[in-house]
Amino acid sequence: MWPALANRLKRLLLPLLVLLAFTAAAAPEWPRFEEERHRLNALVAVREFDFLSWLWGAVSSKGEAAAVAGQDYLEAGAQQGLVLDYLAHVAEARRLQREIERVYADPAVADPGAAAAPLQQTLAATRARMAELQPVAEAIVQEQVAAVLAAEGFGLLGAIFPPVQMHMTPLPLVLIVSPREEIKQLYNVPLQHGLPVAVQEELEDAVWEELDRSALVVPIGGLGLYPAMIVETGNLTFLADVVAHEWAHHWLTLQPVGMRYAASSEMRTINETVASIVGAEVGALVVARFYPHLAPPPAAESEAPEAPPEPPTFDFRAEMAETRRQVDALLAADEVEAAEAYMEERRTLFVEHGYQIRKLNQAYFAFYGAYADTPGATGDDPVGPAVVALREQSASLHDFLRRVAPVTSFEQLQEEVRAAP
Repeated sequence: MWPALANRLKRLLLPLLVLLAFTAAAAPEWPRFEEERHRLNALVAVREFDFLSWLWGAVSSKGEAAAVAGQDYLEAGAQQGLVLDYLAHVAEARRLQREIERVYADPAVADPGAAAAPLQQTLAATRARMAELQPVAEAIVQEQVAAVLAAEGFGLLGAIFPPVQMHMTPLPLVLIVSPREEIKQLYNVPLQHGLPVAVQEELEDAVWEELDRSALVVPIGGLGLYPAMIVETGNLTFLADVVAHEWAHHWLTLQPVGMRYAASSEMRTINETVASIVGAEVGALVVARFYPHLAPPPAAESEAPEAPPEPPTFDFRAEMAETRRQVDALLAADEVEAAEAYMEERRTLFVEHGYQIRKLNQAYFAFYGAYADTPGATGDDPVGPAVVALREQSASLHDFLRRVAPVTSFEQLQEEVRAAP
């Protein structure tokens, strides 16, 4: 009895202590453009996301789940089945929502409300079942990710610190703001979930007209609050990746490298690339260990060399990288309007080849270029490759994070890479 009670108290109290530490360490560090920030706040107005309400609900939900610890009463096979059942309901809810949106968008439907009513009823029932399964499903995934992290050497006194904590939820959109004359993220403002595209473009245009800045509203897969905000997804591999990615941000935030996240675009890229590496590696290990039937099969060995793959008719990675290089060159030459005209020309090309990029501008590259695993968006930026090189030099994931933890500048990262034996 007592060991079980102590374990539940640990699950409940330790995350709350980390929440307090994380809140203090992760205070936003805005650039010192106070007047401009006030004007941006006025443009966003009531569309900004209400984090306090979300956090209160998430912490309450996690506290109740920790107190009940329903996963402790399930065998390993039942735990896996519950998680997969929950994810199947999430996938079905997303499908139903798309169907409803199609009904309302179809001009041939005279009464979309009546036509969508059966779908709405099914969606409500699906979401009710999701709400029943979610607390235990999340607790299971948290423990599975923690188990892999412990095997990778991150255990501390029998636990993972910070504890893995996440909550699946419809995520806010984020308004990214960059200068027009260079690619640099000045602001990222979380917005309400589900804003119509027309409202997104209205905000982007207002930032352009009122502040003379480049802006883009983007979707995200997760947000490193504590507990982490994770997008609703029916894809187990993606879920495990994002949970581990956001845990990496929690870990980094308590280190010098994470405390300097907002100090420069280079530091943001370092943090995001490290988290992407952790997410990909740990996520794959979670699937392989707990859901082996869903893991991709190992590459088949063949005595005869495989024929080289046919080159793609349109190489998105190469074309986007070339776009970034040309934009960087034009901006360096102070040809701002030429760079913007070129980006619109290239956007049209991408759309013609099936890549539905709504807007390609400085803010697009300021956001997507921070992730070294985003095809082509980094261009010739050396920061992401330096992080990848450090991982390749490290004996383990734990060693990699230990080496990157004290880094507070790109120059220091380069020194760490050069210092490798």
